[in-house]
Amino acid sequence: MSERPATAVLVVDDDPLVRAGLRMILGGAGDLDVVGEAGSGAEVPELVARLRPDVVLMDLHMPGVDGLTATERLRASPDAPEVLVLTAFEADWHVRRALRAGAGGFLLKDTPPAAIVAAVRRVAAGEPVLSPEVTRRLIGIVAGGPPADRRREARDRLSALHPRETEVAVEVGRGCSNAEIAAALHLSVPTVKTHVSAALAKLGLNNRVQLALLVHDAGLDAS
Repeated sequence: MSERPATAVLVVDDDPLVRAGLRMILGGAGDLDVVGEAGSGAEVPELVARLRPDVVLMDLHMPGVDGLTATERLRASPDAPEVLVLTAFEADWHVRRALRAGAGGFLLKDTPPAAIVAAVRRVAAGEPVLSPEVTRRLIGIVAGGPPADRRREARDRLSALHPRETEVAVEVGRGCSNAEIAAALHLSVPTVKTHVSAALAKLGLNNRVQLALLVHDAGLDAS
């Protein structure tokens, strides 16, 4: 049996020391391969096209094209790699903008090395990853409730789903895994995956994080 290929990672950070540290951390994991580095978001499109990484580990604050803009541009392209934001800052608007742009995860730079490695693996597998600090901020944002116009817009968008897809989307918004959704709705895990994929396609979203945010905006995730 052939071994699974290593997950290709592009590290984007304007600090050479940070890039060197991340290369060392990720290179120590046998299933991850740092295929390139960039010091600015402006370099990302060419490197992604040439190196075809599975995951881009993205800093936010860089000269020229910052990480938020680079993430938005990258995730708007077809067949885009996953993006895991790794930053020293966690302002609410940074979190919301990065996740709405399609980032698959958001970590702070004080995250332990082993957790960064685990996060890259999870994001590569399509699983959302948020640091505890970021999760607390999102809970606070959601608890405050969205403005009425955003709630109406979110509910209008979700009306494109059929009832079962809506039920699955609501469970995604509550943070449930596919297995938990399957148990709650008496479905098989493959059926849940099919409904999630269909919902993402109909809504023009990239990942589960964006779907969860839309459900939050619609106010449908309350237990």
